[in-house]
Amino acid sequence: MNNCNLCLIHQLNSFKTLSKKELDFISEHKTIKHFKKGDLILEEGKPSRYVYCLMSGKGKLSKYNPSGKEQIIRFVKSGNLIGYRSVFNEEPITLNLTAIEDVTACIIPKDVYKKLLSNKDFTLEMLRLLSNDLKLANMTIAQLAQHSVKERMAETLLHLEDIFGTDREGNININLSREELANIIGTASESVIRILSSFKKENIIFSKAKKIKLLKKDRLYNIAEGLEV
Repeated sequence: MNNCNLCLIHQLNSFKTLSKKELDFISEHKTIKHFKKGDLILEEGKPSRYVYCLMSGKGKLSKYNPSGKEQIIRFVKSGNLIGYRSVFNEEPITLNLTAIEDVTACIIPKDVYKKLLSNKDFTLEMLRLLSNDLKLANMTIAQLAQHSVKERMAETLLHLEDIFGTDREGNININLSREELANIIGTASESVIRILSSFKKENIIFSKAKKIKLLKKDRLYNIAEGLEV
């Protein structure tokens, strides 16, 4: 949608603090682009020139270590803003953004984004967003350092359902390969397959192909908290 004032997506992020005039200003300068599943939308190390507002679809933010192994940092969905931190800090892009299903995004030039920062309410919302990013990063570091692979798997399944909800059949509304799940929790694919098989055998989850349904969330909460081995 070209007119940001008529788009409900802006109510899901920091743009909700902007005036009609400011939203019209974005509408005049933004472009809308469609990405296919698997497309690299942002590439680590490239110059930061835009802020992306996801209108539809889902993506993953990730980094690669020196040996080429991917570490998935977090997932994004419609309503999320991407690239603001690099623009805010005047630094190159720090993460890769890959579409994990078809994505449509509004692309906002950084000069346009920076002019919006004269709105104090908008700036405050962006600072809250940056603060939350730091909080999530700290939680991820602690999770990797202190939790077992089984605990991280349980926590990740609960987190994915919390972010993406469920489809009509009750499955987590995102399709991820076992390798992608391994890249989230920092382990080998074989470990993910073994743990999911164990969860399925205990009737904690139901899984088929890339679909996973959480059947006993109380068990998953206990495992994630280390209350159940």
